Amino acid sequence: MQPLPADPSIAEAPPPAEAPPPAEAPLPSRRQVFVTGGLAGLLAAFLLMLYAPNVREGVLWLIPSAGPAAAATGALNEQARALAQSTRRLQARLAARTPQGPYLIVSTTENRFRLMNRDRLTREGICSTGSYVHLKGADDREWLFHTPRGAFRIQRKIEDPVWTKPDWAFVEEGLPVPPVGSPLRREHGVLGDYALAIGDGYLLHGTLYQRLLGMPVTHGCVRLGDDDLAAIYHALRIGSPVFIY
Repeated sequence: MQPLPADPSIAEAPPPAEAPPPAEAPLPSRRQVFVTGGLAGLLAAFLLMLYAPNVREGVLWLIPSAGPAAAATGALNEQARALAQSTRRLQARLAARTPQGPYLIVSTTENRFRLMNRDRLTREGICSTGSYVHLKGADDREWLFHTPRGAFRIQRKIEDPVWTKPDWAFVEEGLPVPPVGSPLRREHGVLGDYALAIGDGYLLHGTLYQRLLGMPVTHGCVRLGDDDLAAIYHALRIGSPVFIY
């Protein structure tokens, strides 16, 4: 059976047209992203200012990556401010306690002295202080040769001093102790050219034994070299402080 001939009057229907693909939305530019992000950040900051009890904590919460470093920096700044305030208070207290004139500082551990004028060092050097030797007499009396520590003042200034030997000086030499006021107790030329009394029989004075300066060899007084003694004698006044430690 043969197929019927096509009817030319009937046009073949064209195939249905395919729908065009939807147009893709253009990607935002870097500038748009930056502007949008900045506006969002400003809005977040504004909301934090309105509702956060602590704006700084809120900002650190908003930017967690910077939070620990910023918090540590803030803590260090607070500590630095507190330390600066404490330093200023201590400096003020030190200035109030610093003598307003010449004074002497003696170290019994280092056997050194420092001559000061207010906060300025004018001279320093070696000296000799107490030996801590323990002496016992035949009559059960005892002496410990130490230099007293504390704050003292110059009570007397003496030129060409004469040493009035105490009882222990005779006990130490194995000699009988003479009565008080005996000429045997007076000895010239052993204390140097000058002496400065600080109380209870203790003196700042010179010595015949210059080679022993810097060592703890005295019976309690502070021994000084000739030049140092002269400088200290002329610098200090009656009432000038002497600090021994």
